[in-house]
Amino acid sequence: MSSTPTPHHTTRPLDAVAIALTVLLCLSWGFNQVAVKLAIHDIPPLLQGAIRSLVAVVIVALWCALRGIPLFTRDGTLWSGLAAGFMFGIEFICIYQGLAYTTATRAVLFLYLAPFFVVLGARVFLPANRFKLWQWLGLCLSFAGMLVAFGLPTPALDPRQTLGDVLLVGGALTWAITTLVVKASRLNTVSPEKVILYQLMVSGPMLALGAFAAGESVTHWPDAVALGSLAYQTVWVASVTFVIWFALIKKYSTNRLSAFTFLAPLFGVAAGHLVLGDPLTPAFIAAVALVAGGLILVNRTR
Repeated sequence: MSSTPTPHHTTRPLDAVAIALTVLLCLSWGFNQVAVKLAIHDIPPLLQGAIRSLVAVVIVALWCALRGIPLFTRDGTLWSGLAAGFMFGIEFICIYQGLAYTTATRAVLFLYLAPFFVVLGARVFLPANRFKLWQWLGLCLSFAGMLVAFGLPTPALDPRQTLGDVLLVGGALTWAITTLVVKASRLNTVSPEKVILYQLMVSGPMLALGAFAAGESVTHWPDAVALGSLAYQTVWVASVTFVIWFALIKKYSTNRLSAFTFLAPLFGVAAGHLVLGDPLTPAFIAAVALVAGGLILVNRTR
């Protein structure tokens, strides 16, 4: 196997299978937002992240053992894997702590600056993956859909809210850095299971330390809803969807894949409506149309 990513892997557009899988992932991540909310009354957010990562390490490692996927061969991925894991941990610390200071609406808008960071970073680290003008327009159109769905953020009146906004931007930046590290390094030549194990093994202790520093604790045995929500995050989201995501990153254009993540918060709104009874507004339909139109432009091959 080649030791460095090939241009074909860097620029390959998404086919029907990749699009279907990416939509499934965004749907899963949208429901993950609801799962965190359903469990948060019994399990604080950073603790949720720590438990999710540490238990998912066991699940993915067992899967690798059953499938004979090598994890400990010398392949030159140690330092890039540790870097990706560190960024992955910082990403979720920023997200969870940012949500404690700012509103969920503002959090979505600042977090989903990540595709822009990916495309900008790709100009340096993945030059064959640069966007054309119409693709930039598509990216902006999809982000406009976010603004329609969640509203233009007003100036922060509380310094704590400003801190929360900055933390969410940090979450977006570290999300993008993790993606670029995986795509541009030797991690792009190993199994996606090994890629996600690096991130889970590093981020789990980081999130646990963050929970300890924030004074988080579980004061009573969680109810069935909280445990089921945590199981969904651990078994499906962390152990399955993240592996699929990095398998897609390995094979397809990182920029195009990142643009599809604009669907996740829209699915989150839909999930909130179906599960939590949150209202849907006419603006949501317009937002879906804008995001879909933007994704069509992003994925034009010529």
